[in-house]
Amino acid sequence: MSTSLEDLLGWLEETLQPDQFRDYCPNGLQVEGRNTVARLATGVTANQEVLDNAIAWGADAILVHHGYFWKGEAEPVVGMKRRRLAALLNHNVSLLAYHLPLDAHAQLGNNARLGQLLGITDSEPLQPLEPQSVGNIGTLVTDAEGLCQRLLALTGRQPLLIGEPSHAVKRVAWCTGAAQSYIGAAVSAGADVFITGEVSEPTVHTAREEGIAFIAAGHHATERYGVQAVGEALADAFSLEHRFFDSDNPV
Repeated sequence: MSTSLEDLLGWLEETLQPDQFRDYCPNGLQVEGRNTVARLATGVTANQEVLDNAIAWGADAILVHHGYFWKGEAEPVVGMKRRRLAALLNHNVSLLAYHLPLDAHAQLGNNARLGQLLGITDSEPLQPLEPQSVGNIGTLVTDAEGLCQRLLALTGRQPLLIGEPSHAVKRVAWCTGAAQSYIGAAVSAGADVFITGEVSEPTVHTAREEGIAFIAAGHHATERYGVQAVGEALADAFSLEHRFFDSDNPV
């Protein structure tokens, strides 16, 4: 089966509501390809490896979390940017990208899916008064080491723990990707541990001095699940072939 690119975009606009976000990049259609889609590829980042593998599979469109045209990046279409765009344009393949909207969706988003897969219950927004809140807090009774083991089993990547392995955990706060600055919000919300993808030098001191465990589980590793969920939902809605293409990233 196939659907029109327009109908695919309409479903994504209605579901992810990108107009509700002030983002660092354009959300939605970034590169226009053929106007019908039968094979949909998904990936975390539209790097060359993902593009090449998706094109070799015969994708009509590629849906990612990290696309192109970020604020502050160099504008000339040269080098790596030229090669990536040329691959899409030469094969008439569309690129669709959703950043914060894909982080935030309550069922299909990166944070929602990570929490579901870890077995966290009673999930709610970490900063409910913030208009673009993308973090969550919920319940999981374990300890810091047990949580690290769950993350290792899920992601295949050894997480970095700041804190004692025996640190008791009940309230878990998390935000996928590069959200280490949200540790203050996690402390304010009464979390026992905060999970994100990356770590910065000040994060270590905050965790130690505030008495909260901190886990950096990988930017890429924590953001693999939302785009797959959206891809599967699209495949079900429009009877499409869907395949997720991973690209190893240790960060």
